[in-house]
Amino acid sequence: MENPSYITLSRQSVLRRQMDVLANNLANMSTPAFKAESMMVIEHESKIAGQGPRGMRTISFVKDLATVRDLSEGQMFHSDNPLDLAISGPGYFSIETEEGERFTRHGAFLMDGEGRLVTMAGRPVLSERGREIVVPPNSSEIEIAQDGTVSARNPLLQGENLVLGRIKITEFENEYQLKREANGLYRPEDGANPQLVEAPKVFQGMIEKSNVNGIVEMTKLIETVRTYQSSTNVMEQEHERQRRAIDTLTKSSLSA
Repeated sequence: MENPSYITLSRQSVLRRQMDVLANNLANMSTPAFKAESMMVIEHESKIAGQGPRGMRTISFVKDLATVRDLSEGQMFHSDNPLDLAISGPGYFSIETEEGERFTRHGAFLMDGEGRLVTMAGRPVLSERGREIVVPPNSSEIEIAQDGTVSARNPLLQGENLVLGRIKITEFENEYQLKREANGLYRPEDGANPQLVEAPKVFQGMIEKSNVNGIVEMTKLIETVRTYQSSTNVMEQEHERQRRAIDTLTKSSLSA
């Protein structure tokens, strides 16, 4: 394979992965608190041996270095569930899992059969003390203050609110050290330093939407598909050029 084919192939590989990223963004337009991703592409130079007196030559390839998460906040909308929560500003909810503590901004919560505040996947939401938040039986009118304090009205206390704990809201100096996992969870890398948000803004009965802009992502996807098709045409033209060159040389050697 000649150098133009290698260069085009490297570009096609990047475009194929870019299409996967864009398709994943579009598929999660309705996923609460989903953060759109984009690819970081760089020029990768490689030296190869040239023919004759030209010596070493430098050829530029395309290389995808990483995917970058858009950390901008999605819009918020009201829901009919008093256990739905949204964070305005920095911060993540802390979730207990079998693999350890995980973090999320997906605040669609509910109560399980034991009265625990859990995620849709049944994983407990943690308080600032690292404990599960449990609502006692017969409690009603669960209220969650802006600072994350959870309370419920209990008839045994003559209508007074019983404070159940304060939801743990954690922030990171470098949010890119959080690696995305399933169900909207993030796993901190080694060296990530979680800290409690001093003055969190938690809103009850609200959900943060995905920050994916469908029109922008669809436009990017169409452009990427067209660029991929153009690269395919370049590959086919290069293949045809080589075929004609071989055919010409073969005919010349036979007639000589």
